[in-house]
Amino acid sequence: MPIKKVVISAAGQGTRMLELTKDKSKHLITVENKPFLAYLLDNILKAGYKEIIMVVGFREDMIREFLKTYTFDGKAPNIKLVNQFELLGPKEKEYGTACPLKCVKDLVKNENFISLVGDNFYTVEDLKLMNIDDEYTYVAGLEHDHPEKFGVLIKDGEFLKEIIEKPKEFVGNLINTSLYKFTPEVFEKLLLIQKSERGEYEITDVISLLAKERKVKIKRTKNYWMDFGRPEDIEKFSKFIKNGNDSSVSKSTR
Repeated sequence: MPIKKVVISAAGQGTRMLELTKDKSKHLITVENKPFLAYLLDNILKAGYKEIIMVVGFREDMIREFLKTYTFDGKAPNIKLVNQFELLGPKEKEYGTACPLKCVKDLVKNENFISLVGDNFYTVEDLKLMNIDDEYTYVAGLEHDHPEKFGVLIKDGEFLKEIIEKPKEFVGNLINTSLYKFTPEVFEKLLLIQKSERGEYEITDVISLLAKERKVKIKRTKNYWMDFGRPEDIEKFSKFIKNGNDSSVSKSTR
């Protein structure tokens, strides 16, 4: 059966956007008269996923207001909101990229699902590429000119061996785009990870545990990807939209 559920991590404020996120989350920054989040939701739904679980936190009220008017094909899509801070406490208590997964176990139950971050843009084609209903976890990798800025995926054939975060020396150029396909086994591994050196619970630590058991495969994305994190990214993404979402404009950017 095809995967139906997508979990979007959208609890953060987005401090790298500076003053632009003083009063709203980065996911709602407007690009060409439309919030960034709307472009991402459009593509998720175009890719055929039916159920969206959005893990929110900072300015949940504004995201709720946006969703009241958001439609796809003239209808309000099936989107459930979960507040990370209400479930896990404030970010000072528990925070990190693994936290959204801790919030969705009861909603995902025993199904395979897609997980991605709400401040990254993925094409319809690449989102479809991750719809693999088998017993493996998948991480989407993309060849990048500046792998030292990201987590680099180290391969062992089609399997993931490890992820090296922001390597100081060149170890490869296939980077982690924070787009995953998980099996329900991820919830068991979540219970085993500890806080990282920066005091956060990292999704990559969960993936590393699965990778040690040869349960993680790499899927190379084929189109445009963007980490929408800094003020200059607004203009970059605007150019992409004006070009009609033409993935040939740039394979990846930041």
